[in-house]
Amino acid sequence: MKSTVLIYDAECSLCCGCMSWIKSHAMEADVFEFIACQSEERKSRFPKIREELCREAIHMVTPDGRILTGDKSLPEILRNLRYFRWLAILFKMPVISFLSFLVYRWVANNRYIISHTIHKHQS
Repeated sequence: MKSTVLIYDAECSLCCGCMSWIKSHAMEADVFEFIACQSEERKSRFPKIREELCREAIHMVTPDGRILTGDKSLPEILRNLRYFRWLAILFKMPVISFLSFLVYRWVANNRYIISHTIHKHQS
């Protein structure tokens, strides 16, 4: 595996929008591979990542096989984005790491409400 795999909830419009944004800002076209949590591909390639877990948080599988979830994947994602890679160093600060956990959990727990609100305001 040469790309970093991002497994996301394809039934969440906020999650899909985030994957689209990551794809458009990636340093290289093939640095990330995007797989829907609900897909057969995820089930066959990554059977240890259960659907109920990947619906709760993004799962990142690095080329060396490490699995990072939720806020733990953010610095790795940032390291591979144009114009944003410098932000990854901030996650070494304990206060940023703690805040990213809190913010990520809040967004993840409310993503369907956030998605609905964004969609409603765009209509």
